[in-house]
Amino acid sequence: MRFGIGVTVDWDDLHTFLAIARHGTLSAAARALGVRQTTMGRRLAALEARSGTRLLQKTPHGYVLTASGEAVLGNVERIEAEALAVERRISGRDIRLEGMVRVTTVETLAAEVVMPILAELRARHPGIAVELITETRSLSLGRREADIAIRVARPDQPELAVRRVGAIAYALYGSPDYLARAGNPDFATGGTGHAVIRTLPDLAGLPEMRFLAESLPNASVALATNSRYAQRSAALAGMGIACLARYLGDAAALVRLPPQLELVPRDLWLAVHQDIRHMPRVRAVADALAAGIRARAGILDPPVG
Repeated sequence: MRFGIGVTVDWDDLHTFLAIARHGTLSAAARALGVRQTTMGRRLAALEARSGTRLLQKTPHGYVLTASGEAVLGNVERIEAEALAVERRISGRDIRLEGMVRVTTVETLAAEVVMPILAELRARHPGIAVELITETRSLSLGRREADIAIRVARPDQPELAVRRVGAIAYALYGSPDYLARAGNPDFATGGTGHAVIRTLPDLAGLPEMRFLAESLPNASVALATNSRYAQRSAALAGMGIACLARYLGDAAALVRLPPQLELVPRDLWLAVHQDIRHMPRVRAVADALAAGIRARAGILDPPVG
């Protein structure tokens, strides 16, 4: 993309271009940036008018990059990386123990484990506000989509400070009514005559889903959903056997089945960007989360038995 002499580019417009290119729609991009959809459309139009070329093409399935958009995408991403690095360096020197901290994790962990920890934090540091994001996709700490991430897969980006804070155990569960009707599964025959509740295919490779498939390979599928709460509800409704985190399954009126195969608990990791990890409010939240999760080891990874 060539800009004429005297043409300037506004960073907000470039940020808009990146968001639409990444999310594919104005509405999704607007949610990611926290602005109105009309603002996204106006900024994109302004950028294309100033540059004199179309960067994104609208299709029935969303926006896609044009040849000009593809040509400049790498340049704009480098500009973004530099701008975010400056922002992190500046914000990393903020010594106030107040302000917003963005935390991301999965929904069930947020509701069942993180929320009580944040309530305790609020009592100690009322000046700190937390934005808790429970999207299924992994948010980028480098792009400041979140400040702190709690994940079951260890982040491997070199710019992140990562620490192990615990582990999550899993088990097979069925409702008393279901087991009274279908009986305990015969693992030797692969669960013939039983039904299971699993994720959609995009998450079938998760360790707990492989464990379920290997334990009951001959069971039929009663329900497939990526919502862990929906999986638990389906098990409670007697639809079949589900593999759930112990902190979800043990808290419900479900029967935990004795495992025939070993399922190693999944490590739980807390990550924060190196540039902001010493910011007082970020450090206060990260330390509270780490300590609170470790204190709940008996819920997250209880003894087998």
